[in-house]
Amino acid sequence: MRYWLMKSEPDEFSIDDLVRARGQTTSWFGVRNYQARNYMRDMKVGERALFYHSSCPEPGIAGIVEIAKLAHPDVTQFDPKSPYYDAKSPRDNPRWWNVDVRLVEKTRLVPLAAMREDPALATMVTLRRGNRLSITPVTPEEWKAALKHTR
Repeated sequence: MRYWLMKSEPDEFSIDDLVRARGQTTSWFGVRNYQARNYMRDMKVGERALFYHSSCPEPGIAGIVEIAKLAHPDVTQFDPKSPYYDAKSPRDNPRWWNVDVRLVEKTRLVPLAAMREDPALATMVTLRRGNRLSITPVTPEEWKAALKHTR
């Protein structure tokens, strides 16, 4: 099984929003980076991800999700009223894709500072200087270390 870290700004969509969502499931919409999109295209149902709050006063891991549906076109790219609208993305060959995620559990918040202090997490892509990707792979060793912080 592969593991991921998926960032969301809590004022856009938070772990609490996922807790309240129908079936505790949502499409991971609005990704507009080709590498992150490609990661989603490669995800398999059942793989797990750390739900990470970003661009907020206290960023960090807020929960665990699983991939519930394979990549499919992100409908927000076709909606002119959406902030994620992409006029250059044709319906017959969409640029932007997303997966659906389902809540596994809301965890205690693991702040970015705590993640940085753990040597077992030092190699995480999301902790590298200059990394701005909203979706990154997580090794099995990093996954186990991150889970210890959530308990």
